[in-house]
Amino acid sequence: MLKIIKTSDGSDTIFVHGMDEHYHSVHGAIQESEYIFINCGLGYCKTNPVRIFEVGFGTGLNAFLTFINSDDRGKEIFYTAIEKNPLPDSLINSLNYKDLVPREYIHVFDQIHSCNWNEPERINTYFTLLKIKDDLTSADLRGNFDLVYFDAFGPDKQPEMWTDTIIKKISDITAPNGILVTYTAKGNVQRNLRKHGFEVNLLPGPPGKRQIIRAVKI
Repeated sequence: MLKIIKTSDGSDTIFVHGMDEHYHSVHGAIQESEYIFINCGLGYCKTNPVRIFEVGFGTGLNAFLTFINSDDRGKEIFYTAIEKNPLPDSLINSLNYKDLVPREYIHVFDQIHSCNWNEPERINTYFTLLKIKDDLTSADLRGNFDLVYFDAFGPDKQPEMWTDTIIKKISDITAPNGILVTYTAKGNVQRNLRKHGFEVNLLPGPPGKRQIIRAVKI
């Protein structure tokens, strides 16, 4: 069962009863995504264009915020996201993210979700989106990405998404000097990243998290 709840910054997230897990931090969904993925990830990435790979498309919040940032800065983005279980439209349409961004971007959230799966679509001059409906654990990944948003459910809730095999798969599609950001700082995640060619740095986390990982492919 999935339920929308309001987080501390006023933005919505989704609670998954079967996993006892939220899609975002209860301390602030938008606040968390902007800090980890936009500020610590995209803001740290110097390439232009930027080829982004997201593990876990989920509510589309990271893609939405990335679009807004790229449009504001004139940075070209090629955004690929993989998702095994897309959320139902009824739930997506009930989220309040459109109410919390500048009016000129309200329509973009709907555009992102109306894009066909497994077909690249150009949203505007700066942003091309490819949503892959597949299971990361078995998918044959291709590409050479500058930035990885690793946003699967936590290692304690979805351990199969954080294994040595998965980290190697992500490493194989990350360009030299490419960046990976994730909200966890678990020791086994750090070890697997180092094993597969990343230099791991621990950064202060957003409210509710002591530390996060930003790793650079050596």
